[in-house]
Parts: sequence; C-alpha cells; structure tokens
Amino acid sequence: MINLQRKESQVREGRLGSITGYCGTLHDLGKRTGCGGLAGKERCFSQASLCNAACALGVLSFITDAAIVHHAPTGCAVTAMQVANAKDQLAATIKLDNSKSCYVCTDMNESDTVFGATDNLRDVVRETRRRYQPNSIFIGASCVSGVIGEDLASVARELTHELGIPVAPVHCEGFRTKIWASGFDAAFHAILSAVVKPPIKKSNVVNVINFFGSARREITAMFARLDVEPLFVISNTTTEQLSRLSESVATLSTCGTLGTYLGHGLQQTYGVPYVRSLQPHGIAGFEEWLRGLGQVLGKQAQVEDILSKERKKYWPQIERLQSKLKGLRAVVGMGPGFNFNTARALQELGIEIVHAAAWHFDKQYDDGHIPAAFEYLLSHSPNDFGLSVSDLQNHELVNLLATEKPDVFFSRHVGSTVWAMKLGIPALCLYDEYAIFGYRGLYNFAQSILDVVTNRSLTDNLKKRVKLPYTEWWLEQRPNHFAVQGNSKVG
Repeated sequence: MINLQRKESQVREGRLGSITGYCGTLHDLGKRTGCGGLAGKERCFSQASLCNAACALGVLSFITDAAIVHHAPTGCAVTAMQVANAKDQLAATIKLDNSKSCYVCTDMNESDTVFGATDNLRDVVRETRRRYQPNSIFIGASCVSGVIGEDLASVARELTHELGIPVAPVHCEGFRTKIWASGFDAAFHAILSAVVKPPIKKSNVVNVINFFGSARREITAMFARLDVEPLFVISNTTTEQLSRLSESVATLSTCGTLGTYLGHGLQQTYGVPYVRSLQPHGIAGFEEWLRGLGQVLGKQAQVEDILSKERKKYWPQIERLQSKLKGLRAVVGMGPGFNFNTARALQELGIEIVHAAAWHFDKQYDDGHIPAAFEYLLSHSPNDFGLSVSDLQNHELVNLLATEKPDVFFSRHVGSTVWAMKLGIPALCLYDEYAIFGYRGLYNFAQSILDVVTNRSLTDNLKKRVKLPYTEWWLEQRPNHFAVQGNSKVG
C-alpha cells in the first residue's frame, strides 16, 4: 500500500522486497521469488554505484516550470549538469517555455553540519522563487542534510503558505537505499502529496509515464483513434498539468520500474485505472499494452483495428529480418523493467538470450504482483538463461561478457556499452525507451542489430588497441562467482 500520509516514500528494499545482489538463472530466481525465499546478497567488493538522488531530482528537473533546490554540498548537485542540456533540448524541440525551470544548491559546508542550515535553505528557496518565478519548488535532501536531521517537511509547509505555490520535500538521501530507482518513488511521492489535487471532472486524458516521450507524435495520433489524448509524464509537463493527473481516464507506463509508484498511487488514491501489462516493447508487449488501455476505455474493437493494420504493414518485413538474426546469442544489461521487456523482444526476433544482468530486481510491484515482464519470461522463454542482479558493477559485467562471449550486447547506458566493444563484442545502446515500440519499432530494432553485428570495424579496432584494467585471472573467473556471496552459481 502507498501511504501518502507519510512524509517520505518507503524504499524498495522494504516496500517491494527488492534486491541488488543475485547470481543464478531465470527459473531459479522465479522459484525463489514465488516461494518467498528471495534474499539480497552482499558483495565482497563493490566498484561503483549511483545515488537515488540522481533519479529523483533528475526526473523532477524536467518539469518545465518547477525549481529544484538541492539541500546539499555543492558536489551533490552534479545531477544538474546531467539534466541541464537534455531538458532544454527537449523543451525546445516541442516549443515549450523552460525559463522557469532551474536547479540550485544550498552549498552546505562544515559549519552547517554543526549548527544546521534551515535558515539558509529558506533564503535560497525564497530567492529561487524571486528570480525564476517557478510554479512549484522541490527541496531535495542529501546525505548531509539527512544525517544532521534537517526538518525539510516543516520548512516546505511553511514556505508553501508563504509563497502560495507547492513546495515539497524530496527524501532522496543516498544512504537510505542501495536501489537508485527508489529515487523515482521519492519524486512521485512528492508530486502525489503536494501537487496532485482531487479531481473536479474527468477528462479524456491518458497519463503515459515515461522518461522523454520521443514517440509523442506517433502515440498522439494512435490515441486520437481511441478518442483520448496522451499526457507524457513527467518530462516537459507543467505543475498545472500534474495537478490534474487525478482527472485522467487511465494511466499507462513504458517502464514498470519507473511507473509503479505513481501509477498505483493514482489508482489507489483517486481511482485512476493503472493498466497492468507488459511494456510496449516488441509485439507481445505492444499488443497487451494497447489492449489493456482498450479494455479500460471500452474501445476493444478500435484497438484490434489498429493492431491489425500495424501487423499487416510491418510483420512481413520483420519476418525477412528474423531469418538473418536467428541464432545470434545475446547478453542484456539494463534496469529490470527494460531488461526483461527487451529480452522478450529479442526472443521474438529469434535471438537467444544467454544472460540477463539486471541493475536491481523488484520481487513485486505496488499491486503485490510479480512484474508482468518477468512473469512472461518465466512462462514463455524458450531457454532458462543465466540471470544476475548487479547494480552497474562494471567489473562483474566485463567478467560476464568475457565468459559468455555473446554475438551482441544490449544496454541502456553508454558506459556499459563501451565495455563490450572494448572486448570486441558488438553492442547497441537502447537509451531511447521507444526504440522497440510496437511493430514499427521492432522492425527498426532488427535493422539496427543487423547493422551492428555486420559492420564490426569500430569494435574490432577497439579490441586491438584498448588494454583493459582487469587481469586475465579475473576474466577467467565464473560470472559473479566471487562477487556475490551465498547464491547459487550459473552453470
């Protein structure tokens, strides 16, 4: 249950039983999940990870009229560099005014850790409002403000009354969780608690929870045939649009990891149906995703007409590419939502999954059910492939790739893709969440795979010229065998 009366969202380890350490197989993980025997394992060595504040404040930064005030030392505000160019480029592409959006930091110092810094925080929030005139302000926590016990909730309540706009705390202290996706939940908890208002009247809007909305035109045209309009949440939305999320007729998501808290929160609090389905990657995902929406809207016939036309247009072309891709061996390394959906789409093309490395694993989503994409693989995967849970531990990834020697590697992070190419393994980065959207997306995806495994010049040259920082001894070890303690081993 999502409790909006709490000042902060519960982290995924406690709420969803999520883990960051596991080494085994698809069916072994499914068995442990189903029987309640799943437990996260500790690493004897950890190379690097990510802070959940980057997910929380990065997502909120894309609200076009919202300000982020990060109550932290300056170094924590590196997230601002990560999002600044992207959010401005996206806003410019669809001609939105982004002038009220900003990311500032309170620059906490040693004195602040002794005497507190809420007075400085109030001054920074007031000055941010004066300079940029945002319509909402989100105060991001940090390890420092969390350790010294800064009362962000009280400051936010006080300033909400004073400034006349929503001011919300975002509890994304790095030490709270090992799972950076908990930051998405912290961001959506702040939106649900401080921005979303009770519905006045129902609209014909469908909330589409996604990252950047690159398929905006395609989905808008498709939904128009169902007499509804998409609202792409939360990238490039306004505070006013977010305040009316409760009036929408349904909510969809392109990533179960991203969407679970907001989708189920809107359903639980305001009765907005959250379509529980596969995500729209590949054929099975796209069809189930759209049929789920059609069922909520009572537009099943219109959905079948859309699917029939898409199938007729693209399926013959996909079949021609299947014969060229069949038999390729692949490793997938992504967050769990995209990982399992991408694995399914690859299997639809006849590609064999030899290993999937998920950055974390959610035992369930907020409806209490196993994630649909993982459940689908358990029932439909033609082979029981190796599966590990590793929060972007590159030393484990390199070991895995060197051992499995796949024909191609897929990731959503450029940094991971580069490691595969240095090993001489063709790699494809699926940063765009709509890269495998529906029949057309699967066709384009298949073309990209064929290109990357055929044109190997860059990959081969990197392998010849790059010296890896890992010893031959490490590369010869069994995948993750020494990294994760107490789990079953692959093989």
